[in-house]
Amino acid sequence: MVLRFTMKHQKRLNPVLGDRRMRSAFRHAKKAISFYLSPSPPPNPPAKLPLQTLPKQPFFYRYFTFLTLNGFPLPPQAFSSLSPLHSNSQNPISPLPSTCLQIITFSILWSHLLFFAPLPLPSSSSSSSPKKASIFAKVSKGQVPPPFTLKDQDGKTVSLSKFKGKPVVVYFYPADETPGCTKQACAFRDSYEKFKKAGAQVVGISGDDPSSHKAFAKKYRLPFTLLSDDGNKVRKDWGVPADLFGTLPGRQTYVLDKKGVVQLIYNNQFQPEKHIDETLKLLQTL
Repeated sequence: MVLRFTMKHQKRLNPVLGDRRMRSAFRHAKKAISFYLSPSPPPNPPAKLPLQTLPKQPFFYRYFTFLTLNGFPLPPQAFSSLSPLHSNSQNPISPLPSTCLQIITFSILWSHLLFFAPLPLPSSSSSSSPKKASIFAKVSKGQVPPPFTLKDQDGKTVSLSKFKGKPVVVYFYPADETPGCTKQACAFRDSYEKFKKAGAQVVGISGDDPSSHKAFAKKYRLPFTLLSDDGNKVRKDWGVPADLFGTLPGRQTYVLDKKGVVQLIYNNQFQPEKHIDETLKLLQTL
């Protein structure tokens, strides 16, 4: 089931995770399934096993071991009419049927891919003179972020300095055509007149190429600029946090004032459209 779903949605996953990472994640998930369905009992670990005690195992193998040994909750009916596959007197482990393991694998993978979000960045207090962010450091409130020059959806070169003298909303998103990113882009589109009224420009940045941006903007009638961050260089320079343990580009919005100083940093993977509400509230005060 997991592999069929992966192949069906391969085009959507590839720009986000990349071929190699996607194959690696699901290969480790398959190893976890094989481990729990094998007839050989596992070694005798302590009753509660920290994740760090399995450093040499692939992540999903370790993750499944950690969940099971620490009492990962499953409905009792999932184990009905099944004989134990692994058990010992000191540390019994509940048997998991193949379909149940596949469902768990699917749930864990996709909950991380679509819904896992890091905590918001702590904002430093602003001072009278703006500080410049150092390369590869996290951009904080009150700082001037590193400059960039990227290509937009029409292949034209756009620099951050172009927006000096007016507020600008720069939002980083994982990839074109993904569910959360589409919802977020359409929310910016629907509120675009409000941004214009506030005198602000909206700029979206992802690792997709200009042709992908152009198709995305045309399909959803996006009236603002989309920039192609090849190799995620700007994302790294600004210190945008990643999800899924560094494999999935994060979603973060920055609001810069007329002087190019960051006045708001907002991170939210669960409800992407809330970026717009928070951004408009701040723009009304600038």
